[in-house]
Amino acid sequence: MIAASRRQARLDQHVANLLPCRRCPRMNPPPVSGGPVLSRVILVGQAPGVKEPILARPFAWTAGRTLFSWFSDFCGMTEALVRSQIYFAAVCRCFPGKNSAGGDRVPSPEEIRNCRSWLMDEMQILRPRLVIPVGKLAIAQFVTIGKLDGTIGRRFSIRRDGHAFDLIPLPHPSGASPWHRIPPGKDLLGKAMRLIARHPEIRKMITDSN
Repeated sequence: MIAASRRQARLDQHVANLLPCRRCPRMNPPPVSGGPVLSRVILVGQAPGVKEPILARPFAWTAGRTLFSWFSDFCGMTEALVRSQIYFAAVCRCFPGKNSAGGDRVPSPEEIRNCRSWLMDEMQILRPRLVIPVGKLAIAQFVTIGKLDGTIGRRFSIRRDGHAFDLIPLPHPSGASPWHRIPPGKDLLGKAMRLIARHPEIRKMITDSN
């Protein structure tokens, strides 16, 4: 209990330090946080969209509705339960802005490096047993990725800085890409979500909520 309270205090301070971050001049602050949820599961997104800073939570719009429908369909978890039990992180915490074609701009390598310390600190504080990277940019922070077909639907055993955890990647739930809605993506998404649903940390969350 004492160890948990100390970790919670560290996480509270971490989030308090994150919110005023202004390291990247091209990014659109403020950083988006899901709050200091003390969890052994971290979900890592790519970067907030235009709606997330306004609504002050990650995955707050269309992609979020799709993501939470996956957890509902395969794990029986409501959005409220997912948000209260899983720590939400991201490769970059601020909205990158739009590109010349009108889509969300991909963060630059420098911006990714600038933001990386936040995720590294969260890994140290939480010592997760399961990490769920969502989308290619997030997956690439942990494993080499070519095509999604060779990555989604698999569980990877990762060891970093003396800490071991499971990695189960998901495709990005963006409406801009049909990958997760057509073969083979649809089948591989189902396989990945079933792996997540069977993971001991997720099963514990579901059991404790009933």
